[in-house]
Amino acid sequence: MTTPAPPPVPKKKDFNKTPQELVTEFWDQFFVKKPGKVTRIFPRSLYETLLPPSQPQGVSSSRNATDSYLAAVKECKEKVKRIIRECERTNEKFTDPDFDIEGDERQNCLHGLTHDADIEEFWGELEDLYNSEGVKKGAKARPAPRNAKDAAETPAAPKDSKDGKAVRGEWRDTFWPGSVHRLDWIFESPQWTKDGYSSSDIKQGGDGDCWWLAAVATIAHRKDLMDKVCVARDEEVGVYGFVFFKDGEWISTVVDDNLYLKEQDFRHYNDEYDPTGKKGRKHKKDLQTGSEALYFAQCSDPNETWLPLLEKAYAKVHGDYEAISGGWPGEGVEDMTGGVSNMLQSNRVLRKDKLWKELVNANGDFVFSCSAHGYASTRGSMANGHAYSILKATEEVDEDGKKVRLVKIRNPWGERSSAGEGEWNGPWSDGSKEWTPFWLKKLDHKFGDDGEFWMEYQDMLDNFAYLYRTRLFDDKWTVVQQWTTVTVGWIAGYLNKKFVIDIKKGGTVVIVLSQLDDRYFKGLEGQYAFILHFVLQDKDGKEQLCRVRPTLNYNNRSVSCELDLEAGRYEVLPKITVERNTNNRMVEDVVTRWAEENPEKLRQIGMQYDLAHAKGGVPDEDEIITQRKEEKKKKEERKKARAKAKKEKERREKRKQKQQVQITINMPEGSTVATSGAGTADAEKKDKEEKKDDKKEDEKKGEEEEKFEDAVEEKAKEEENKKDETKKKEESKKVSAPSSSSKSGATAVSEGKKTERTVKEDEKKDDDAVLVEKPTEEEKKDEAKPVSEEEKKPAEETAPAPTAEEVDEDLSESEEEEEEEPKVEYEEGKIPWNAVCVIGLRVYAQDPDVTVTLATPSSAEEGASLVMDQHAVGATI
Repeated sequence: MTTPAPPPVPKKKDFNKTPQELVTEFWDQFFVKKPGKVTRIFPRSLYETLLPPSQPQGVSSSRNATDSYLAAVKECKEKVKRIIRECERTNEKFTDPDFDIEGDERQNCLHGLTHDADIEEFWGELEDLYNSEGVKKGAKARPAPRNAKDAAETPAAPKDSKDGKAVRGEWRDTFWPGSVHRLDWIFESPQWTKDGYSSSDIKQGGDGDCWWLAAVATIAHRKDLMDKVCVARDEEVGVYGFVFFKDGEWISTVVDDNLYLKEQDFRHYNDEYDPTGKKGRKHKKDLQTGSEALYFAQCSDPNETWLPLLEKAYAKVHGDYEAISGGWPGEGVEDMTGGVSNMLQSNRVLRKDKLWKELVNANGDFVFSCSAHGYASTRGSMANGHAYSILKATEEVDEDGKKVRLVKIRNPWGERSSAGEGEWNGPWSDGSKEWTPFWLKKLDHKFGDDGEFWMEYQDMLDNFAYLYRTRLFDDKWTVVQQWTTVTVGWIAGYLNKKFVIDIKKGGTVVIVLSQLDDRYFKGLEGQYAFILHFVLQDKDGKEQLCRVRPTLNYNNRSVSCELDLEAGRYEVLPKITVERNTNNRMVEDVVTRWAEENPEKLRQIGMQYDLAHAKGGVPDEDEIITQRKEEKKKKEERKKARAKAKKEKERREKRKQKQQVQITINMPEGSTVATSGAGTADAEKKDKEEKKDDKKEDEKKGEEEEKFEDAVEEKAKEEENKKDETKKKEESKKVSAPSSSSKSGATAVSEGKKTERTVKEDEKKDDDAVLVEKPTEEEKKDEAKPVSEEEKKPAEETAPAPTAEEVDEDLSESEEEEEEEPKVEYEEGKIPWNAVCVIGLRVYAQDPDVTVTLATPSSAEEGASLVMDQHAVGATI
């Protein structure tokens, strides 16, 4: 186990700063300056050689509620047809290359991406516990299991009330199946179903997926719903096709008929003598034949196969069997029906008659499931933290004419646990006094340890903490959705983004705000858990029509509301609260580790992650990074061009000065630049020629430029000193004039003016004298320098240098750009806040023209209208 890093040494408080400065400084370090998230595990370059995915993305769309389903069914059936054709050609049964449990040496079909690291951490914590002071003297640390044999000898992990069932949150399931075989090897007479689908067929296996099995049992008594999931198969070839609902769209998948068994094959670990094969055949018949031999879910009939294959397909689309351990029944019903589920806390039900009418469900618009938590564990032998199915609700009249509301419920275990838990022991339980011959006949009930039991409606509300109500949709409904990403602040509040819904035809509307289902990419969830809320209001924001928040914070995949709306425009204002768990691995750390340790699994989960984040409106962070790199490259090129232009400007000025010096050298003695017209014309002509040659010159060597600049500066200093000496001499002449002069005052003034004018003319001559100095040796060498090959290029190939004004303007812009993006140094060991959530709004309505759009306030005034009750925080109405 890795030794944890020591806590950071606290910084000393700087009392030279005000308290407000210290607080501001802290928050500057607390938040990341450029919030964003990983939206692409793999760079674009890795996808360039691949075909685009055939599955349509969950982009902003409007369609009939059944269109996406029909497209997925068509795709699934075509897959199955192609597979059958290929198997006939090769004369081989189908083996799924994407979920090959027979050849899975790394157990990627069983366990998640970070499973090994989780097990290491668990056993490390257990080791610390055994070595702690609280452990009895002499106790030794317990090592982690390294193989199946070690695991068998290791004391069992925490279990729920049913033997062998793991509870989510207490233990990361470690599966140790004994062997893998095909259906025709396992079953004596395999059949897809016997007498159709039935909730009584379902028995939970070694996975902690009671929530999903409860969902299956909830819809199993409805053939129309089951046929909607299992859409194609060929039992001889061994291929089975299914469709599931994922993040607003239907997807398809296929699996082969290989299944896990509890027991190992005969002589797997030893070479027992069996010359006739009698022992081997007995071993297979007793331990590896029929439904009871399966490691995971199984049908109660020894030859029925639909349930383990459906479970396998559901595990495949989520990555592995471990990914479906632990959950909520409502989510499972959603995934298999495309409906919308919401959780009801039983002790909060306001109108029990209204709920009862939905439970009776005369029109088939709803299905229900339930779960027992908390206080339910001490009542009626119910299994705490366990999910159940609601199969039927009926109101009957007894012998005395009294009405009785009864609910039929089923435990997905299919039987009681070894401790006798799992079924109701109160009124109307098996063997209770309420079961008279009249009622046994009326409800066609038989006693037995089969997981099914009856209870009164009020007893159900009292003993089951949560109910899951799922609304179903048919082709009369239209669904429209829109996805986006939002940055979630540390302080919770309504976002400045809103969804605008336009309804042309009034009626019942179902609104769902959801986030991506991270069950599809377990291990890449990151550190943040988002909790969704929203408010529905009219277009003017004057009336709030509903305010939605989750029943439980950890049931956070989606929140929804159902209500009747008139035609018009409405606004949905999202609010997201967030919890951060710094013990979770960051996505970038998971990628860098498992790309080397388990690349096969990272490819599978990473692809799921990338497809999920490729929804309409979700920015591709990988593309943004590429754009930033290109912008940075262009910025560097502009900076180099400006520097080169500035240097070129300086060179032109120096050359001009040199040319003027050269002109004066060739002029007759006593002549000046101002009085030599012919010389000026020649100079201009020569200047033009020199300018033309200058464009072809290469950059001079740094050492020669420095020498030349030093010489010019030294020459300028000498001339400046000469000018100062001349001024001093003239001033001394004025001061030393005789006071007893015979000249008049007017004459003296005239002489003074003349003297001043003479000084100015002398100064001018001195300035001109600077130009007639002979060039230095370095300057002569520079003039004689040969022209390079680069300078011989045509003039048109060289871009014109920018003007001085352009250079100055570009330099000022460069300074502004650098000031806009200052680099922030974060404290070592601290990870700044960086919560970004992908959310989508789906709207179901019986209006074919319903639309939903995303709106962002364009001004502070418009943004202020999003504040509810003058407060941007809190979920209280």
